[in-house]
Amino acid sequence: MAGSAQERTATREEGDGRRRDPVATKAALLHAAVVEFAAKGLAGARIDEIAQRAGVNKQLVYHYFGSKEEIYAAALESVYAEIRERERELHLGDLPPEAAMERLIGFSFDYLAEHPEFLALLNDENRQEARHVRGSHRLKEMHSPLVSLIQETIERGAKEGVFRADLDPVQLYISIAGLSYFFFSNNRTLSAIFGRALDAPKAVAERRRHVIAFAMGALRA
Repeated sequence: MAGSAQERTATREEGDGRRRDPVATKAALLHAAVVEFAAKGLAGARIDEIAQRAGVNKQLVYHYFGSKEEIYAAALESVYAEIRERERELHLGDLPPEAAMERLIGFSFDYLAEHPEFLALLNDENRQEARHVRGSHRLKEMHSPLVSLIQETIERGAKEGVFRADLDPVQLYISIAGLSYFFFSNNRTLSAIFGRALDAPKAVAERRRHVIAFAMGALRA
């Protein structure tokens, strides 16, 4: 009966036009959750704030997601799903091996530059020892196609004599991600230490060129 009461509450509170579109309501809540968790982490985030950001009653959070832990896990899955979808749109398999890897490396850099909320959520999940990621079968399934695609690209490049043949796709992916991730996750401390405004457009562009050249140099035979 508790679930039915919650459902009645949710329906009653959807007076903003979302009653006929639960997909839009869930999307609004997920977007709000990503913003809230990125800003405050799981420990500091509040359901009230998520609901307010989404413009709905907080009972809808429980109605659609069950708990703060569950909407946090859903928010993590949503940000990973977005980057994996964007990677699929690169159509790396349609490109020559070198062009494919250059596109992937550049995309990985640009995505982190444009999505600080992704960095923030990853940092928070690492503080929690990745317990939500480990518990998500969906997240594990998302990464398998990407690893396979990188492996195929490496193999194509090796056959053409442009890439080394001894590269591990997981190690390569971690290296590509790490070259960009560290720059953005530690940008303020790096700027202070080296006395440079590393968040300035010119500095970001210089780093992007370096990351692509460095990674491609490691790939080549």
